[in-house]
Amino acid sequence: MAEHTSSSITVDAAPQAVMDVIADFPRYPEWTGEVKEAEVLGRDARGRAEQVRLLLDAGAIKDEHTLAYEWIGDEEVREVRWSLVKSQMLRSLDGVYRLTPLDGGHRTEVMYQLTVDVKIPMLGMIKRKAEKVIIDRALDGLKKRVESGGAAQDTREDTN
Repeated sequence: MAEHTSSSITVDAAPQAVMDVIADFPRYPEWTGEVKEAEVLGRDARGRAEQVRLLLDAGAIKDEHTLAYEWIGDEEVREVRWSLVKSQMLRSLDGVYRLTPLDGGHRTEVMYQLTVDVKIPMLGMIKRKAEKVIIDRALDGLKKRVESGGAAQDTREDTN
């Protein structure tokens, strides 16, 4: 089994508010540094993205790839997984966001796990470091986006 890198962060928002930001692919260029374009290529019967094309520019690494998404949960999606469909630079890419409600659902622990295999030879230690940087930037950007009101406001529950 391939090695993976993971990290987590706590977001001061309900899980649904976090998932709303994760699922809003066209707005990724607004809050992620590396994603310059995001286009939903296909949706499932519930309107959730099944395939997304992403154009990345992370300085020395520029790539366009397509990812397939799987949403886990019917009423409340608490996990989303993705895997590589095609890429210019990557051999494989598998990831997951797993959301765990905290404090009665007012806060959320977000765990992000990532496994990347590039087409060019790279030492495992360097690859893990790159994965860690990607994960930490993504979690930080997600937290800032959600907590600044980047999620749909109508998904918040009345706390009375």
